[in-house]
Amino acid sequence: MSENYTALYEQHKKAGASFTDFGGWQMPLKYESELAEHHAVRNAAGLFDLSHMGEVWVTGPDAAAFLDYALVGKLSAIADGKAKYSLICNNDGGIIDDLITYRRPSPEEGVDKFLVVPNAGNAAVVAAELLKRAAGFDVVVEDASAETALVAVQGPNAEAILLDLVPAEQHSLVTELKYYAAVEVTIAGDELLLARTGYTGEDGFEIYVPNEDAPSLWEALLEAGEGHGLIPAGLAARDSLRLEAGMPLYGNELTRHVNAYAAGLGPVVALAKEGDFVGKEALAAIKAAGVGSTIGQKLVGLKGAGRRAARGHYSVLKDGSLIGEVTSGQPSPTLGYPVALAYVDVEHSAVGTVVDVDLRGKAEPFEVVPLPFYKRSK
Repeated sequence: MSENYTALYEQHKKAGASFTDFGGWQMPLKYESELAEHHAVRNAAGLFDLSHMGEVWVTGPDAAAFLDYALVGKLSAIADGKAKYSLICNNDGGIIDDLITYRRPSPEEGVDKFLVVPNAGNAAVVAAELLKRAAGFDVVVEDASAETALVAVQGPNAEAILLDLVPAEQHSLVTELKYYAAVEVTIAGDELLLARTGYTGEDGFEIYVPNEDAPSLWEALLEAGEGHGLIPAGLAARDSLRLEAGMPLYGNELTRHVNAYAAGLGPVVALAKEGDFVGKEALAAIKAAGVGSTIGQKLVGLKGAGRRAARGHYSVLKDGSLIGEVTSGQPSPTLGYPVALAYVDVEHSAVGTVVDVDLRGKAEPFEVVPLPFYKRSK
């Protein structure tokens, strides 16, 4: 796999980042301490480079109808300026990717415009799949991933940091921006798309910026955040933060071998929406059969009774028998005990059920608990 570098690679090197390969991209794993970065996001703010994510524009008179066909959700119901979490699935209901779609103000009457944001390793796959599914629809599918950077400011001080960079007359656009919504604002002198979304369980923003403007935006955010406890944060902190928030990671909790109902994402599947969509027949059959609710396996949260953490692919046991597998797990820096996500047999998935996880040959007790593990207070 070829190595890709984001427009902020030099900024990360200068800050002393340790790098790791993620979806073919060289990304900062951490800068000094992943624990410090994690706690900064929970208590102040963290600055993330998410430029490995994809950006696919879908524009045209049929854009809304096309996305209703291509994705499992009812994307035509998104209001201008709002966003929706959805899935793109195979005909058999397997998950190709989970993604966020933003509806942007129409460039002209009768033309709809959407921004679809797939995950890093899936960006090219999703763009190609959307292009293939666009046959017969009056839409233009444009993959802008290569020229677009994405920067996130996450944490309780995120709004205050943005307000230091946005003109006073636009402050209300930031303060009144709701979760899963986006607006064009001037940040550090450039008009950029600002979304109130994130993957940490905290309040925060994601900013879409052309590659050439990303380094100056990064530096401006770091400078504005000096008085607010902002520090750069890498993938290690992002993973521990999203796990505490019970958010699935593609390749761990979500794969082409997993369906929405087993993953606890049944509510995002709009079986009742008008018309056909890719995977509809299979997903309807899966739901009718009770997969993920009465038969098969479902995704659950596990809380460790001891200090040792479960890790991905560790076996989950009940009375010595294999009943599932851990998909993600580690010690929770915020909560002080090990947490994990796992697929387990439905009959052992009820909250309060005690199971064992095979931690390299030793069975350790874990309890099924409600998700998310962590929820911010406001």
